[in-house]
Amino acid sequence: MWPTLTHAVKKDPAIEQRIDELLARMSVEEKVGQLIQPEIRHLTAQDVKDYHIGSVLNGGGSVPNGNRYSKAADWLAIADAYYQASMDESDGKVAIPIMWGTDAVHGVGNIVGATLFPHNIALGAANNPELIRRIGQITATEIAVTGLDWDFSPTVAVARDDRWGRTYESYSEHPELVRSYAGKMVEGLQGVANTDDFLAKTRVISTAKHFLADGGTLNGIDRGNTMVDEEALRDIHAAGYFSAIEAGVQTVMASFNSWQGEHMHGHKYLLTDVLKDKLGFDGLVVGDWNGHGFIAGCTALDCPKAINAGLDVFMIADPEWKTLYKNTLDQVKSGVISMERTDDAVRRVLRVKLRADLWNKGLPSTRPLSGKDELLGAAAHREVARQAVRESIVLLKNKNNILPLSPSANILVAGDGADNISKQTGGWSVNWQGTGNTMADFPGATTIWMGIEAAVKAAGGKATLSPEGTYSEKPDVAIVVFGEDPYAEMQGDVQNVLLKSGDTKDLELLRKLKADGIPVVSLFVTGRPLWVNRELNASDAFAVIWQPGTEGAGIADVIFKSTDGKLRYDTNGRLTFSWPKRPDQAPLNIGDENYDPLFPYGFGLSYNDKDTLSSELSEEGIQHQATTDVLELFKRRPMSPFSIILEGKNNDRADLNGNIAAVSSLTVTAVDRDVQEDARRAQWNGNGEGLVAISTLNRQVLSDYLHANSALIFDVKVDDAPKGNARVRIGCGPSCYTEVDLTAQFKAISGQGWKTIKVDLVLFPDAGTDFGLKRTQEELFELVLEPFSLVANDKLDLVFSNVRIEKNAGQNGQVRYE
Repeated sequence: MWPTLTHAVKKDPAIEQRIDELLARMSVEEKVGQLIQPEIRHLTAQDVKDYHIGSVLNGGGSVPNGNRYSKAADWLAIADAYYQASMDESDGKVAIPIMWGTDAVHGVGNIVGATLFPHNIALGAANNPELIRRIGQITATEIAVTGLDWDFSPTVAVARDDRWGRTYESYSEHPELVRSYAGKMVEGLQGVANTDDFLAKTRVISTAKHFLADGGTLNGIDRGNTMVDEEALRDIHAAGYFSAIEAGVQTVMASFNSWQGEHMHGHKYLLTDVLKDKLGFDGLVVGDWNGHGFIAGCTALDCPKAINAGLDVFMIADPEWKTLYKNTLDQVKSGVISMERTDDAVRRVLRVKLRADLWNKGLPSTRPLSGKDELLGAAAHREVARQAVRESIVLLKNKNNILPLSPSANILVAGDGADNISKQTGGWSVNWQGTGNTMADFPGATTIWMGIEAAVKAAGGKATLSPEGTYSEKPDVAIVVFGEDPYAEMQGDVQNVLLKSGDTKDLELLRKLKADGIPVVSLFVTGRPLWVNRELNASDAFAVIWQPGTEGAGIADVIFKSTDGKLRYDTNGRLTFSWPKRPDQAPLNIGDENYDPLFPYGFGLSYNDKDTLSSELSEEGIQHQATTDVLELFKRRPMSPFSIILEGKNNDRADLNGNIAAVSSLTVTAVDRDVQEDARRAQWNGNGEGLVAISTLNRQVLSDYLHANSALIFDVKVDDAPKGNARVRIGCGPSCYTEVDLTAQFKAISGQGWKTIKVDLVLFPDAGTDFGLKRTQEELFELVLEPFSLVANDKLDLVFSNVRIEKNAGQNGQVRYE
C-alpha cells in the first residue's frame, strides 16, 4: 500500500553513537523535558533549565516582550537566554541545546520588515519548483537573522474543498504538483542533503505539515474529519510527504484533523506504522497547537495516548504546561508510556538536533547571520518575491486583448484592495489572521497602487487612486482591485464559494464603471477559487493576483507594456485549482466524475491568446430556500439534516443513533413525553464538562433569523438542578462557539415539570475559541454547525424536546421561561 522511499539523509553511525551516549546520561526528567514545547509567552530561561525543555515556539503574532516591532536583537536576546539555560551543566545535567520553531509559511510573518512572498496557492500557479527552492533559502536566511532554528513549513496539504479556510496554504488540488514542490522547499530551508550546506548555520530545520489529509476534511471544515479511503490518503494527501522525506525533511507536524473519526495526534497506525515504519521517516513528529488535547481520553495537560501513538514532541500552548510535564513524567515512571517509546521519542529529537549541529552552532547571537537586520526585506530577497508575484498571475479574461495596458494612459485605480497592504498580504502576516495591518507593519513593501503609480508616472501617464471609483475626468481605463479580506485557519472557513457571501459592493463598482463606458480591468485578490461570474461579466479583463505579499509592484510589471509599447512580462500563471461554474460547486477537483468547472485545472491565458469567454455567464447565485418563521431543530426527533451528538470531558464523542448513547461525562436516552421517544433525557454524571448537541455536517446560514428578532426556544423538564454551571450554546466548528448561561433558570424550574425556555438570539455574544479567535455574531450565524447544545460541568438531569428557532419571538434581549 505504501511506497518504499529513497532517503537522501541516511543514519550516521557517529550520530547514533552520540545519541546512545546522551541517552545513557539523561535522567527520566531530562528525557521528558525534551518532549515538551511551550510557547514563548509562557516560558522563561529558568524554566528551560529547571525542566530541561527541548524546544519552544512562537505562535502567529507572538513576539518578544509583546512588541510587534521587535528587532532582531530582541529575538536574539531571548534565544540566547534559552540556549544558555539549556546548555547549563552546573546542576550536573546534560547540556542539550534548545530549538526554537516558528511559522514562516510565506516568509517570516512574525517579523516586521521581513519579505513576504505570495501564499502557496499563488506559488502553485507559477509552476516553478526552482523558484520554490529559492524562496525557501531566503526564508531560512531571514529566520536565521533572529537566531531561530526551525520553520514549521512547508504546508504540503492537497486542498480538495475550497471552502476550507486554509486553501491558500495549499499549492494545488493535484498531488503531483504538491509533490514536485515539497522537496524543493525543504531543500531551500535546510540546504541540499549530503552537501556542506545541509543544515549549516545559515539554514533552518524544516517541517512538512500537517500529517495527514488536513486538506481533505468533509465539507472543508477546518480541523474536521477526512473520510477518504487509505488509497486516497496515499495517492492524494501523502504526495508532498514523499518528496519532503526523500529530500531529508527533519520534522513532520501532526494535523488537527481526524481520519475516519480518529484524531491524527493519536493515530498510531498513521504516525508510527505508516510514517515512521513504512515510509522510514527517522526525524521527529511534533504536534500542533494543543492538538493532542483533541484525542479521545486526553486533555491538553494529560495525554499519554499521543506519545504512545507516535507523537514525539507536545506543542503545548497552555500556560499550565508544567502540569503536562508532570503528568507525562509520572506516566513514564509508571509505565503508562514505556521507557522504550520514551527513548525512541528522545532519540528522534536528539537526532534532529545533532544533524542540525546545534551544539557547534553555538549561542544564537554568534551565528553568521544573527542580528543582520539589513537582510530582513533585503533588495535581493524582495526581487525574488516580486518575480513570484509576476509568475503567479493568472489571466482568466482579456476581451479584445485589452491587457497589457499602455502606462502612458489616463488610469483610474479603484477598489478596496488597491492600496491595502493588509488585504494583499493575507493571513500569517505580522499577526495570525493578518487583519488590521498598515504600511507601518511592512516597511519597504509596495502596495499594488504604489507599483501602478510608479509605472505610470515613469511613462508620463496619469494614475488616480479612488477606492470608491469616483473621478472628475473620465479615464481611459479603470483598474479595480478587490476580493477577499485577510483570514487564517478556522476564520477562513466559508459555507459556499460565493465571494463574500453575496456582498455586492465590488460588483456594483464594476457595473458603475462599465455603465460609464470605461473599460474595466479587474485584479482579483483571493486565497481560493470563488464563483465570480457576475464580476467576470462586468469586466473587460480579469486577472487573479491571489494574495501577493509585500511586493505588490510585481503586478504592474505584468499588466503594463514598457514605455516603448513592447511586452515586458507575459501572464504565465496557470490554475492549480479548478474554478467553479456555480457558487454551490464545492468540492470541485480535476478527475472528478462529471467534472464541469468554469475554468479547468491548468487554465490561464497568455497575452497573445484569443479570449473566448462569454460576457453573459450565468449570474444565478445561491438559491437559499426561503426561511420559515419557525426553524424546527428537534420535533419528536432531530429534523433533517440534524442529528444528536454527545461529547464528554475526555473528548470522547458519540452519535445518538438508537435510543441511548453515553460518553465520559453524560448519558442521553430517548424517552417518552407525549408519544413514544419524542424527547431526550440528558444526565451529566459529575465527572466533568460534557455536551449534547443538535448537529449537522453541513454549515447552515441562519443570519436571517438573527436579523428577525428571533429566539432559540426549547421545552425542558429539569429533574435534578445543576450542581455546577449550565449553558446553551450555538457552535460554528471545533472550539468555536457562543453561549448563554442558564444555570439560574435551570435551578429556578427544577422539579416544576415541563417549562419552555426562550433565549433571544441577540443575547449570544461574538464567538470565542480556544485559539484566541473571535467570530462576530454575523459571521457565526452564517456558519452554524450546532444550532443548539446544552453544556454542563457537573451533575445535571433534564429532559428536552421541541427545539426550534422562531422569528419575532424575541423580547428585547431576554432569557425567560414559562
